[in-house]
Amino acid sequence: MSKNNLYDIGLSERFIQEAAMYDGNLHLARVSVQHKDMYRVITESGEIWAEISGKLGYSAAISDDYPVVGDWVLVDRTEDTGGHAVIHHILTRKSCFQRKAAGTGQERQKIAANIDTVFICMSLNNDFNVRRIERYLAIAWDSMAVPVIVLTKSDLCDDLPARLREIASAAIGVDVVVTTSLSGDGYTGISKYMHQGKTVAFIGSSGVGKSTLINRLMGEQVLAVKEIRGDDDKGRHTTTHRQLLVLPDGGGVVIDTPGMREIQIAGADLSRSFADIEELAARCRFGDCRHEAEPQCAVKKAIEDGTLSAERLENYKKLQREMIFEARKSTMSAAQAEKQKVVDMMGSLNYCRQVQKSNWKNKGNK
Repeated sequence: MSKNNLYDIGLSERFIQEAAMYDGNLHLARVSVQHKDMYRVITESGEIWAEISGKLGYSAAISDDYPVVGDWVLVDRTEDTGGHAVIHHILTRKSCFQRKAAGTGQERQKIAANIDTVFICMSLNNDFNVRRIERYLAIAWDSMAVPVIVLTKSDLCDDLPARLREIASAAIGVDVVVTTSLSGDGYTGISKYMHQGKTVAFIGSSGVGKSTLINRLMGEQVLAVKEIRGDDDKGRHTTTHRQLLVLPDGGGVVIDTPGMREIQIAGADLSRSFADIEELAARCRFGDCRHEAEPQCAVKKAIEDGTLSAERLENYKKLQREMIFEARKSTMSAAQAEKQKVVDMMGSLNYCRQVQKSNWKNKGNK
């Protein structure tokens, strides 16, 4: 079993100091794969199987309290002799990418932990969607990791400058990297984010090319790759579970995640992802301006001037409503939550009608 330098895969003094607070007979390890109740963890002696202790499982009120890929944990052994290792503690996460779990409950699903950079991957084909990027950015900023937009399959794009302008208006201050699989150096732009001890997580819809990117970084075919469906230009699922991979030559680690076409918000940082709208809102005449029919509304004026799109404002309001709704659900019954969902939906429809009516009048129709 080969030895590992844990500093190469993200170990830092903060984790060492926290680990020193626990039983000195326990060992540091990082979760690389999760399979239901079983985990693969990387120790200084190699990668082994592990399971959580009975005490940790008992104290975990929800699945949110269980280890996830990228977590630093304390285990009772560093080798797989004498059975599976046992995870006794999860160390405090410095960052965590999460989303709302499927269903009508309030549970959050953690995707990956202790990430330095989040690659938001989107292909430049029919999958391209600026509104989805805005959603991913809001969640990425909330995770405490730094987002980077990675545009794949540039060879399929007819007007790359136009796409980049769309991205620039929605991803203010965020790095954008363009990649292609048609040339050997089509992925060099992402290499500068890979460093010893750094963790990069790849997120995005199925079929956007996350696995292809990771294979290039690994220098070998470690992940299965499938082509997009020819009938609708949509991606096909390749990755089926989250996993952490150690890059060669001390280049840090990457976390691959299954495709997520729709991602529900568990938490979002709108002040970072929609900084332009919030700056405009601060100039409105009224502090509680809804940016609809109020006088001297700086946001509406920006839309009229063409410096802000109505679609971006509507997406901002939509994400605000989702966050408010999730907060309300923690204090209301299931029946009340469904009723509120209908109310919010009607409000959104009414706003869309107002936007359409305004656009119709601006075109000179009476």
